[in-house]
Amino acid sequence: MNRELPLAGARPRERADAAENRRRILAAARDLAAAGGVESLSMDEVARAAGVGVGTVYRRFTDRAGLAHALIDERERAFQHAFLHGPPPLGPGAAPGERVRAFLAALADRTEEQADLLLFAESSAPHARYTGGSYAAYHLHLATLIRQALPEADAHYLADALLAPLAADLYLYQRRTLGMDAGRLKAGLDTFSGALTNGTFSAYLSGEGSV
Repeated sequence: MNRELPLAGARPRERADAAENRRRILAAARDLAAAGGVESLSMDEVARAAGVGVGTVYRRFTDRAGLAHALIDERERAFQHAFLHGPPPLGPGAAPGERVRAFLAALADRTEEQADLLLFAESSAPHARYTGGSYAAYHLHLATLIRQALPEADAHYLADALLAPLAADLYLYQRRTLGMDAGRLKAGLDTFSGALTNGTFSAYLSGEGSV
């Protein structure tokens, strides 16, 4: 009998019932978080909404933080696939400047969608935002594109500068305290990134003009 060999580094395959329970739990948690924020992610409420035993939820996710991070991870995988492998201008195939602008617009949408969950995750430990794998992936992606568009620029610093407005605490402060809508924040990011990657900023760096 032929047996399928496991791939190196691959996750163990879930049983069908376990995979279905995971799907139901995450769907219930997603709906509860959308309606009431992270505070609504009670393990009991998630179990009730998913139609599973509360022990099943604890075994899969341990606590509310585990549920929050699972929801973030689920969305993050789709986002990273889009900017690494999706169609242009977010994915490969467009000019570097276009991809920078498309990436920031898509990241703003991604932040808007899960802002409370992201704030919870980014507040879990000192510098949590910057030590996680997602930030490293964003930074590397942007720095690579900036080097292609502006070889003479400090791409490492500029990648941090472009990502700074999308920290969850600043984003929510602007949205909820200052009353800025999502469209205004995206427009500001586009102006900022456009000025960075267009010919005006390149001329400034080469000493031929000013921003």
